[in-house]
Amino acid sequence: MLDDIVLFIQIVRHGGLAGAAQHLGIPPATVTRRLQNLEKELGCQLLHRSARRLALTQEGEVYYQSYRDLVEEFEITQQRLDRERSQLSGKLRVLAPANFSHSVLRPMWLAFTREHPDIQLELILSNHLEDMVKAKADIAIRIGEQPDSLLYQQKIGQMATVVVASPEYLRQAPIVTVPADLQNHRIVGSSLRLKWQLTHREAGVVEEIFPRFHAQSNDLAFVKYWVLDHQGIALLPVSEIFEELHSGTVIRVLPQWQGHVRDIYAVWPTGRLLSEKAKHLREYVRCFLEQTALQSI
Repeated sequence: MLDDIVLFIQIVRHGGLAGAAQHLGIPPATVTRRLQNLEKELGCQLLHRSARRLALTQEGEVYYQSYRDLVEEFEITQQRLDRERSQLSGKLRVLAPANFSHSVLRPMWLAFTREHPDIQLELILSNHLEDMVKAKADIAIRIGEQPDSLLYQQKIGQMATVVVASPEYLRQAPIVTVPADLQNHRIVGSSLRLKWQLTHREAGVVEEIFPRFHAQSNDLAFVKYWVLDHQGIALLPVSEIFEELHSGTVIRVLPQWQGHVRDIYAVWPTGRLLSEKAKHLREYVRCFLEQTALQSI
């Protein structure tokens, strides 16, 4: 009924059914039918209609005066929201993993805010999955496919896990040429991944290893600390040791082999249209990850 009341206001504003039909882009017959349905539902006639003129009835005048300002306020609000959705400006609330953002995505976030000063980015970082609806977030960056059926998700990149160690450790340790050689080394790793599945990048051969950990933690950051302290070899996501790989503080062991590839997703609540700025961010992150090539570093 609310849509039909808006239609009634437009009929009065545009001086008749034909004018309202042209403004709304719908057939005149549809306008007539919906007005008749509204009058039937309200139990009164709203307009005196004749071939030459249209006039409000007494009841029609009451309804018009009661709803005119509300409809106008609604239209102004709708126009403002449409402008915000279609422009690269305004607030943009984003959820993203903390570790991933501080390492791999840091230059991307800095470049995005530098290049888009009219977008008011609110970046909420956490290594725990935040409820997007509760957080009122526009979009989120997530590692791994999300099981939540209330979220749309689009894969925007991939990230490898690689075997690494410090140069100091490798200088005094036996040479590693094949995955089986790892049994002769001190292994540090995640208590959440007790089996290493390594794939040869060219041949596609898969080797499964059940390492005996010298030390293990449920926190990948701490596994990295052991590697940096020259205490052993670890299998880590590129995101955890991105800067260290580029600086040479850690180096790849078995460079032709890598662990499982982790998919990176942009996610947003179902039933919500992405604004242009959220779409732009999604594409911005995708292009950055493509250029960074995390799956083959």
